[in-house]
Amino acid sequence: MSGIAYRVREGVAEITLGHPPANALTEPMVAELIASLDRAAADDSAAVVLVRSAVPRRFCAGLDLTLLDGAAPAAVRSLLETLYVGLYEAQRRLGKPSIAAVNGAARGGGMTLAVSCDLLVAGESASFGYPEIDVGVMPSIHFTLLPRIVGRHRAFDLLFTGRTFGASRAEELGLVNQVVPDEQLDEAARALARVLAAKPRQAMRIARESFHRALDLGMSEGVGAAVENFCEVAATDDAREGIGGFARKREAARGQAGRG
Repeated sequence: MSGIAYRVREGVAEITLGHPPANALTEPMVAELIASLDRAAADDSAAVVLVRSAVPRRFCAGLDLTLLDGAAPAAVRSLLETLYVGLYEAQRRLGKPSIAAVNGAARGGGMTLAVSCDLLVAGESASFGYPEIDVGVMPSIHFTLLPRIVGRHRAFDLLFTGRTFGASRAEELGLVNQVVPDEQLDEAARALARVLAAKPRQAMRIARESFHRALDLGMSEGVGAAVENFCEVAATDDAREGIGGFARKREAARGQAGRG
């Protein structure tokens, strides 16, 4: 198993990430996440889906970049197709509203996971960012997603500087719906989920499908192109150097932790 739990309470399917230290995404973990979304889609006891983290102060660190260090092009493509296309399609066929409860750091692929949901509730200490450019790759799916949410120029700033920003700024940008004290995050997200769960289910399903269809306009093509774009940049010298450096730092940190 890859550290993902599933349960339903009060009509809400909770999908909980529990892969310490930072919920870094591997291909099996993304596949299990997609399977959990499909399970929720077929679960008549669930009217709403809540994606949350059991790791303190960490929502999701994004892709485990050590998996890309020296990886064959086919392996990189498979990983990106699972994360980008697989996750996008799982949300499209969900048929129920989805909420991300962001309790801490969301980076890179963690942003993909959060933004794929219909609503985002964040704890006040949550932070967001797209650091891929700093290791020579790029958050290519967000070239399609983020400008639709925050606008072209703000999106370019966030995607190309790689800087992090807090929950209040995310709310100002329209990326987050609600910011609450950290200790109230789970209850606030569950309360919002219960409001949605109380709505007529057939109407919600049809309305959500209509909403996503209206927003799609080129989205599917953009998601598919994102895989190609990432694979292209991942093959560059910049990416190999940046990812290799990240992997060496990760290994050194693990070694120090083992001696501690």
